[in-house]
Amino acid sequence: MNRKTKKVESESITVSAAQKEFLRKHLIKKRRIRFFQIILLIGFIAFWEVGTYIGIVDPFIFSSPSRIIKTIFEMAVDGVLFYHIGITLLETIISFALVNIIGLAVAIILWWNDSISKVLEPYLIVLNSLPKSALAPVFIVWLGNNMKTIIIAAISVALFGSIITMYTDFKTVEEDKIKLIYTLGGNKKDVLIKVVLPANIPSMISLMKVNIGLSLVGVIIGEFLAAKAGLGYLIIYGSQVFKLNWVIMSIVILCIIATGLYKLLTYFEKKYSR
Repeated sequence: MNRKTKKVESESITVSAAQKEFLRKHLIKKRRIRFFQIILLIGFIAFWEVGTYIGIVDPFIFSSPSRIIKTIFEMAVDGVLFYHIGITLLETIISFALVNIIGLAVAIILWWNDSISKVLEPYLIVLNSLPKSALAPVFIVWLGNNMKTIIIAAISVALFGSIITMYTDFKTVEEDKIKLIYTLGGNKKDVLIKVVLPANIPSMISLMKVNIGLSLVGVIIGEFLAAKAGLGYLIIYGSQVFKLNWVIMSIVILCIIATGLYKLLTYFEKKYSR
């Protein structure tokens, strides 16, 4: 009995050591990747800044990191920059929320009624393939030059793809689990609540990570055409009056916002997966 116990203990110690070694290597790999990512970013910024000084890069057209930082401080002092960022963020969050709510509701309806899904599926595919930038002028005519138009434009970019993706995911749930619910006396509502939705939470979170970027893209498209404030407005206005520092600054801020929103959803995804 003692020999068996010692054997089990030695095996568990060996596994534990192997796990520690694996985790150590994985951590080193992650740190190495992060290091090279930071080096690449610093190298790009340094080349950009130095390039403007030695004449490789035209500072009037492409601006420079120092000019962008100076512009950010100048616009931040009187609060104008935060106002424009706030408008873009508000429009993005509203459109993102509506895309996910409407997309989920429509996907459930399509899953619930097979006849409706067969009728609407070709139209959803056509609407999803339409160039959304071409629809924005139409929205302006229908809804006017206001925030509502921008939000609708943003929704149109992400909504139809979300519906198609969620509906497809709902249809691919394991048949055995659905049969088990029916065998135990459940109905279609039980299948939806206890099988389909729980099984698709990871895919829905992954879809949200895509939708947040698409919502931001849609908002910028809308702001290009129908805005009096926002980062998209700054880009268009800056290009019209040749304030290209504003244009590049707005693009940099959009990159930071997109990264931040994506990382936020990734954080929630990791929290859920635990």
